[in-house]
Amino acid sequence: MDAVCWLLGLLLHSLPCWGQAVPHTGDHGAFQPQSALTDMEFTSVSSYRGPGNNDSRGNKELPIILWWSAGLFPHFPGDTERIDCHYSSCLVTSNRKVQLYKRTSAIIFYGTDFRAYEAPLPRLPHQTWALFHEESPMNNYVLSHGPGIRLFNYTATFRRESDYPLTLQWLPSLQYLLQPTAVSLQEKNRWRRAGLAPVLYMQSHCDVPSDRDRYVQELMKYIEIDSYGKCLTNKPLPERLEDTSTATGEDGEFMSFVARYKFHLALENGLCSDYMTEKLWRPMHQGCVPIYRGSPSVADWLPNSHSAIVIDDFPSPRKLAEFIMALDSDDAEYSRYLEFKTPSKITNLRLLEGLESREWGVNDMSKPNYLNGFECYVCDQENKRLASERTHRHNPHLHPPPSPKMANNSHMGCPLPSPGYGEVEEVHPNDSWLQMWPQDYWQSLDQAEGLDSLIRLNESDPGLLWHHIQKIAMRRAKGH
Repeated sequence: MDAVCWLLGLLLHSLPCWGQAVPHTGDHGAFQPQSALTDMEFTSVSSYRGPGNNDSRGNKELPIILWWSAGLFPHFPGDTERIDCHYSSCLVTSNRKVQLYKRTSAIIFYGTDFRAYEAPLPRLPHQTWALFHEESPMNNYVLSHGPGIRLFNYTATFRRESDYPLTLQWLPSLQYLLQPTAVSLQEKNRWRRAGLAPVLYMQSHCDVPSDRDRYVQELMKYIEIDSYGKCLTNKPLPERLEDTSTATGEDGEFMSFVARYKFHLALENGLCSDYMTEKLWRPMHQGCVPIYRGSPSVADWLPNSHSAIVIDDFPSPRKLAEFIMALDSDDAEYSRYLEFKTPSKITNLRLLEGLESREWGVNDMSKPNYLNGFECYVCDQENKRLASERTHRHNPHLHPPPSPKMANNSHMGCPLPSPGYGEVEEVHPNDSWLQMWPQDYWQSLDQAEGLDSLIRLNESDPGLLWHHIQKIAMRRAKGH
């Protein structure tokens, strides 16, 4: 049993094993605040009492949550705040001085900023780690490997399996989908007769893991595509729109320009389950048909079975082009892809329930944003964990310790990047995509394993990461 507890302790770091004594949090050893903020400084933080919260403790008694990525700290103007959540209260701060403070029970990391060589070491056994990562998997492939994602106890990612899912983050509301088409089909057809291509492609970020340009380049052989932006450009944007071509905001003039197209190529920069961005939802909002590649589980979230054309449903770009051309010449069949604009035609209960049940809002002042929502999730979970540990200490025979909790690949794991078209063996060795993204993916695994090694050995210097990576590579080369 002791050996099992020791191994789980190395993996989980933050939670006790069954039958294992919870570390005493007295004023000695690793739990002593080193250059930390004083209790008096925390006492001065203003208190706000939220509805449904009966936590009567003062600030000096509350657990502390540290936002390691200060730029994401969801409070203004200070760096420390008391939060009163659904069931309990915490102090949250972006001040790293409290990293080793005895009351700092959790650290929240932003996935894009998380770097193995900058991790807060040593990892203290009384602290949990939480991951917030709503952006593309390409931003940090460390999180797509088991040793990387298992560093975290709580997660908020685009994956539906995460603890605090952000899957529909780019879909503001049901009404956003139901908004009438911006340009009528009759008007679109007039633009087609005037020389507009049936398909729009617009990208400014060309070298991405999904290798989308390679696919579009092949598709262009079989169907006319108007390509704006910086990738595969064959048409210039009107000068007045150049500044908005890469914006995520919905500039009215820009939206009217792209809404003239019947089909939009909607290709994500990274391929991963449930990773869906405005590239999917915006064309549907405008009343255009997205030609989509991204999340392999996208059908789970579409309004109905005729609201997007999924590239991976076709055996080749040629077959896809033939299908698009057939739709382009058949108004009745094309219109079926816009029927979801009528509420009764939205038949996907998972989509409807997901929009209805999420506690956070997008541009909705009546609901918290997902940053505040996640920190409250962590706060409530930590208070629950700490209470369970106290109960266990007082009567270990009657009350077991809290169950260990650790994220896994279903919370984030994304696959090795593959060519957008063709087999990897067919890609030229000097191809920039081949030299960049598969290498980045496997190097990220090395970093994840290196950091895991540092934590297991209770190292305090993240600068030793490269030494540990080298040792791991040598063992791997020897077949160990």
